[in-house]
Amino acid sequence: MKKTLAVILALVLCVGLLAGCGEEPAPETETPSENTEAPESEAPETEELSGNVTLNGSTSMEKVILALIEGFAEVQPDVSPNYTGSGSGSGIEGVLGGTCDLGLASRALSDEEKAEGAVENIIALDGVAVVINPENTVTDLTTEQIAKIFTGEISNWSEVGGADGAIAVFGREAGSGTRGAFEEILGIEDACAYTSEYSSTGDVIGNVASNPNAIGYASLSAVDESVTAVAVNGVVPSEETVADGSFAIQRPFVVVTVEGTELSPAAQAFLDYAMSDEVAGIITAAGAVPASLAA
Repeated sequence: MKKTLAVILALVLCVGLLAGCGEEPAPETETPSENTEAPESEAPETEELSGNVTLNGSTSMEKVILALIEGFAEVQPDVSPNYTGSGSGSGIEGVLGGTCDLGLASRALSDEEKAEGAVENIIALDGVAVVINPENTVTDLTTEQIAKIFTGEISNWSEVGGADGAIAVFGREAGSGTRGAFEEILGIEDACAYTSEYSSTGDVIGNVASNPNAIGYASLSAVDESVTAVAVNGVVPSEETVADGSFAIQRPFVVVTVEGTELSPAAQAFLDYAMSDEVAGIITAAGAVPASLAA
């Protein structure tokens, strides 16, 4: 009996040893390092610039340009854009001659200007409104009637459905982008018979507002309640009718640069800002149509 018990105990001991030999030791758990956090990534920052930017040209673009300057101050507070309204012709001559950083023209550039190196950067579209005194009962004119009024072929308001009265034709001075665009669109370049010519959009509006028989033209963005903008070919001038192309008398607002001439970082930043989609609301609020939204 004792011999049998000893054999059983020996067998149990062998099985235990064999089981122990088949087990692999559990891997050691590494203690995490105290400095295993990933470094935080920093968001890219807009390069901060400083300096002056000179803008010279169109008086019709004043409202849009001043609004863009105000918005740009939030992006680059140390850059100082300075605007002078001297007329589109002067703005184009200034940028080509190197007396300003950016020229402003409220019309398309001519082939001759492009041949001299002028580059057209369109930031917006604007209607050229035909304005009359609020006392005038005329509400709609065709482009043909407008052309005949400004060339003197039609000289009395009674000929276009108004009261009897000699028409006083007011316009801008030679070199004005508004005048250039207006006359080119109507096909009456160098054929207008102006009663008076003025050096700014504001002067045209003010003199039409004070003369019951006057007619003139002005940037749609500058028109106020002191004058009435007539419908042209049955289409009322508005940002919407300019955008969809249904209003016949419209032109571009252009920032002019010079081919092959590198802008200063500050001037380039302002141009990029004025051409960007983010300023669409600013341009619209100023009464023009952002180029990116035009049909």
